[in-house]
Amino acid sequence: MKPTFIDLHCDTLLTMRQENCGLDNAPGHIDLDKLANGGSMLQCFADFIPSHDFAEKIGVSEEPWDFFLQQTERFERETARFPDRLRPVRRMEELRQNRALGLVSAMLTVEDAACVDGKLERLHIMYDRGVRIIALTWNYENCIGFPNSPDPALHAKGLKEFGFEMLEEMGRLGMLADVSHLSEGGFWDVARENKKPFIASHSCARALCDHSRNLTDEQLRALGDRGGVCGVNFYSRFLRPDAAYTANEDILRHMEYIANHAGIEAVAFGSDFDGIDCTLEMRDYGGLAHLGELIADRFGSDNAEKIFYRNTLRVFTDVIG
Repeated sequence: MKPTFIDLHCDTLLTMRQENCGLDNAPGHIDLDKLANGGSMLQCFADFIPSHDFAEKIGVSEEPWDFFLQQTERFERETARFPDRLRPVRRMEELRQNRALGLVSAMLTVEDAACVDGKLERLHIMYDRGVRIIALTWNYENCIGFPNSPDPALHAKGLKEFGFEMLEEMGRLGMLADVSHLSEGGFWDVARENKKPFIASHSCARALCDHSRNLTDEQLRALGDRGGVCGVNFYSRFLRPDAAYTANEDILRHMEYIANHAGIEAVAFGSDFDGIDCTLEMRDYGGLAHLGELIADRFGSDNAEKIFYRNTLRVFTDVIG
């Protein structure tokens, strides 16, 4: 039987905007056919919010909130275009219904809460529009807190006052906090204050690749102890220092390490498809089925299913409902 996957992060929505294309003809790692051929159960589509100099670099002039609204409309249009192949989910019951119909599910997430801009009413709008996961920061300081940094002093900075307020409200609504890109100080604030499991949607093990985007052994243990998951990122430079090529073995190596330090129940997929510029052995989502076979060989079929979707589904059921 072909493996089925939940993937916690891709940047395909931004690719679709930049390339002026749809999900049926997207030129990157993900399109409708690749999702189906690769065995997708649920793909999380990040509504990435560009800001500061990066927004200018990619030609985005809209304010973060306006950009969020535009990209959310794009997600809604695309999922409405292909109801016989792909449908959005906001609750796990919808995911179960889609699975029974043989459909791929799509969940809207946000990468960088800069668009909230200190206004909790915006968080409610995001929830109403279907957002269920929020990566609290990207690579810039925002109203929530601070990003990861190679500077130890900056990396130690925690959440701001509004960050704690938003974290509490996210928990009340049923939204997952995502600590990928967050500073280590912010990570520990989330670990202490968040009453439900949280996730690192697309991160790797720092002991294997010393990058501030990756998680230390202590962070991995805390993530596992709190019932969360780490979606292993497929970006070569988070898997192996200075690498330009992602080998499947490097992904397996990080999965094994995370399993040994956080528990097998903490391992998940966080591909970062369409957000990474390295060459992949699997090429694109269509090659994920073969990676799944390698995972089953390495971990056994029961543990492989946990990595493929059961771990993430447990967290989703607990927090999102």
